[in-house]
Amino acid sequence: MSNLTTLSPSPGSQTRKTRLARGRGSWVGGTCGRGMNGQNSRTGTGKRYPTFEGGQTPLFRRTPKKRGFTAYKPEEFVIVNLDQIELLALDGVTTVDYAVLYERRIIREKGKFLKVLGRGEIKSAMTITADAVSAGARAAIEKAGGTVTVAEAPAAE
Repeated sequence: MSNLTTLSPSPGSQTRKTRLARGRGSWVGGTCGRGMNGQNSRTGTGKRYPTFEGGQTPLFRRTPKKRGFTAYKPEEFVIVNLDQIELLALDGVTTVDYAVLYERRIIREKGKFLKVLGRGEIKSAMTITADAVSAGARAAIEKAGGTVTVAEAPAAE
């Protein structure tokens, strides 16, 4: 039976550290197993970092970098056109805003800004509330007798 005073590592599980440059009898004296000359016989050869490529220009410096700017919080818009709004007028809807469009499944994302564009035509007088409206869409809505309310949101219009 063993106790704490007789514990020892298993035979062969521990080896001594190789002591470099301690004479010819150590097998690694003199040049310490690195050979006589060349880059790898020197200290500080550059092999210390993983991107080292032997002195040629490294890959991360050869490749072109991504330029430009990415917004931290981009203003993402959900686009609705006049022909989609006209479909709501056929159902008898006179007031259109984000909640109505989401309820009728015309838009499916929440948390974005609503922008009305001028594709198609509108024949019914409607009250439309959006975060942004194009000039053509605004003219077409007002020509049909409707009103446009732009909510206080982004500067893009």
